[in-house]
Amino acid sequence: MNETSSYTIEEVAGLLKVSKLTVYDLIKKGMIPAYRVGRQMRVDEADLKQYKANMRMSQPVSSPEEPRKAQEPMPEGRRNVVISGQDISMDLLSKHLESAIQETPLRQYKGSLNSLIDMYQGKCDIVSLHLYDAETAQYNTPYVKRILSGEPFCQMNVVLRKAGLYVQKGNPKNIQGWDDLKRTDIRIINREKGSGARVLLDEQLGLLGVTPSDVKGYSDIVTDHYAVASQVSSGQADAGIGAQHAAHMGSVDFIPLIEEQYDIVILKKHQQLLEAVKSILNSEEYKANLSHLNGYQTKLTGKVIYET
Repeated sequence: MNETSSYTIEEVAGLLKVSKLTVYDLIKKGMIPAYRVGRQMRVDEADLKQYKANMRMSQPVSSPEEPRKAQEPMPEGRRNVVISGQDISMDLLSKHLESAIQETPLRQYKGSLNSLIDMYQGKCDIVSLHLYDAETAQYNTPYVKRILSGEPFCQMNVVLRKAGLYVQKGNPKNIQGWDDLKRTDIRIINREKGSGARVLLDEQLGLLGVTPSDVKGYSDIVTDHYAVASQVSSGQADAGIGAQHAAHMGSVDFIPLIEEQYDIVILKKHQQLLEAVKSILNSEEYKANLSHLNGYQTKLTGKVIYET
């Protein structure tokens, strides 16, 4: 490739072996220069090489933006704490946690329900959730109590954020809410099973008495908020379910429909870890980091929502 070559955000994420969410955060912080071509953001090859060179010179251990991979050897006396979840707030937590307890976090980018099942199976230590339960009109607690039955745990809030529908700029099809998704002229882009957005959609469709087969595009799947926004922005779908913070970078309009409670769960047997995370979530520095992100509210950040 020559020096004028460039990459899409998805290609950059693949080359750095991080999520697209992390790439967008690096761009927002000015660590990787980017520009827009039509509706697509791109990064020049030379700028990506420079970022990688800067990271090699700055820290011998993995940076917060590039969490250590499981196959890398760990320094003697340290262990992995596995943090599962796709939101950027978990990347921030990973950064704070490494310096707080001198353990190297391993980031896992899985949806809420799948992450909770991994915790039950002993595969991760911190799980982030945004799982809506239509029967109780609650977030997270009903799922945690069912899946972690018999395991003492603590559930704390990280942020409150708006969830709803991404639509094309100007909302040309006048989409207003969940009920519009059954219209024959509307095609959606969906999330994978186990993700909080997929659970939210399924619960809302159930409340309306709408079956998945009534929704065009229900079986079309992508695996993060930015991919949903990108599909809608490019016209490959008319609507998609996601959180407000991804709408700005995805060049779509956002229709807020519900306030999400984004929480984390930690088993009480990891007492040192639990106390460290409580301290981080309640710190002014962490809250300030979150408040700078689009669509995030910190009025409940650090509050214990439920504990056994």
